[in-house]
Amino acid sequence: MKAFVVDKYNKKGILRLAEMPELKLGDSDVLVEIHAAAVNLLDSKVRTGEFKLILPYSRPFILGHDVAGKVIRVGSKVRRFKPGDEVYARPRDGRIGAFAEFIAIDEADVALKPSNLSMEEAASIPLVGLTAWQVLVERAKLSKGQK
Repeated sequence: MKAFVVDKYNKKGILRLAEMPELKLGDSDVLVEIHAAAVNLLDSKVRTGEFKLILPYSRPFILGHDVAGKVIRVGSKVRRFKPGDEVYARPRDGRIGAFAEFIAIDEADVALKPSNLSMEEAASIPLVGLTAWQVLVERAKLSKGQK
């Protein structure tokens, strides 16, 4: 599998295109062929090492927190998805890797892609959408009917 990897923490470093080992699919995992990935500030901060104390990835590692693609295979315990489903996701910390051809994501972190969105549009939503939800619902306590 080809992927863009981080070899060392570096503010000016570039990502290296590399051949990575085949992904292992867990019982609750969905294997997604990546069609689009978004780049956000979190990816930049992980690449420079700003979060290495709380997100200690072993190098080389694959960046990418937002992804959209098509389900290729599912683990034995997966019930919500099947091969061919178009999905989008924000993989949990420790399982990132959207800057690659494929990614294995826990079923709980995946959603069906809305049919009215392109893959690129869907990939741009997960982390920023989660952030907006947390601010509006969890912090501001916005409720149904409020604007």
